[in-house]
Amino acid sequence: MSVTVRLPGALGAATGGETKLSASGATLADVIADIERRHPGFASRVLDEHGAIRAYVNVYIGDEDARARGGAGAKVPDGSEIMVIPAMAGGR
Repeated sequence: MSVTVRLPGALGAATGGETKLSASGATLADVIADIERRHPGFASRVLDEHGAIRAYVNVYIGDEDARARGGAGAKVPDGSEIMVIPAMAGGR
């Protein structure tokens, strides 16, 4: 199953500057593993040591939060668009 994964510039450093990737997999974890094969180190920026989505990262499959669909085990329909958005912090 082919999907499009969109990343903000902050995560582009983990993918050689690419912010729009094609990947494949039946679940979110499979998609992340596919990207990890091409860009080692990417998965650890999105998933924790237990394979769950990191607390400070938001992932959307289409318009839905991946956590509401099962987290890393969420099914990813063919043709989906996935957005990975690290939480921002700061201010006063």
